[in-house]
Amino acid sequence: MQSRLLRGDTILKILLAAAALFIIGLLVALAVELYLGASASIYKFGPAFLIGSKWIPNENILGALPFIYGTLLTSAIAIIIGLPISLGVAIFISEKLKSHQTFGYLLGTVVDLLAAVPSVIYGLWGILILIPLLRDYVERPLHNSLGFIPLFSGTPYGFNFFTAGIILAVMIIPTISAVSRDVLNAVPNSQREAMYSLGATEWEVTQRSVLPYARSGIFGAFVLGLGRAVGETMAVTMVIGNIPAITANLFSPGYTLSSLIANEFGESSGLYESAIIEIGLILFLVALLINVFARFLLWRMTRGTQVKV
Repeated sequence: MQSRLLRGDTILKILLAAAALFIIGLLVALAVELYLGASASIYKFGPAFLIGSKWIPNENILGALPFIYGTLLTSAIAIIIGLPISLGVAIFISEKLKSHQTFGYLLGTVVDLLAAVPSVIYGLWGILILIPLLRDYVERPLHNSLGFIPLFSGTPYGFNFFTAGIILAVMIIPTISAVSRDVLNAVPNSQREAMYSLGATEWEVTQRSVLPYARSGIFGAFVLGLGRAVGETMAVTMVIGNIPAITANLFSPGYTLSSLIANEFGESSGLYESAIIEIGLILFLVALLINVFARFLLWRMTRGTQVKV
């Protein structure tokens, strides 16, 4: 009987190791395949491809910097807007609605359902509803009152970095909120009761006890949201304007790495196709670097201790 159990443990270890190695192998295979497809472009343009600011396919003048800039800018806007909202929703449901669990469950379910909405639906919503609202009631007032600031100096047409960032913020809210809510619910009640026994208010309990305990898990939720924002394609493609540009003006049309791939790959060939694949390789590396950097920060936060989730 014991030998049978030991044999089962060995088989399980082998299966788990194979699963882990499969993930690593898949990651390496993706990188190798992208590199092979982009080799012609890498050989032709070299490192200058990363810092080139012009994209003129007919003349073989190709630079990826506008697309890298657009990806990072829209993702930054999404995080700046979406992270506080997501964390506020998570705190409200997990901390303030503890005595109303049914309502809290329903509200959490509604927020989670936003993640099930297809990307193209968000794009249509952005074109039909969000763009007119932002253009008339947000962008034009900002331009009229703060137009002397480079961020708001451009003429607002609606199809721009700002709108794409707002769309992404809405799309990452359910992801960050759901993970943060689960992390906050996992905080032991003893953490809260200790603070209450010292006469702390609800906000002080949340601020000084609950959030510090759950900070590593919340940071993980932030990384997941950022990963989705960086790689989102269809919704951004439909509202960003799709014009390569490097500008501080949030009301300017732009382009992202994923949007370029979606728009151009199907009609590309030869060197241009290789350049588009190199764009995909850059997107792959950007996402990988974000995750590596996030892991490093998480390690610095926890100092090698077990992550509290």
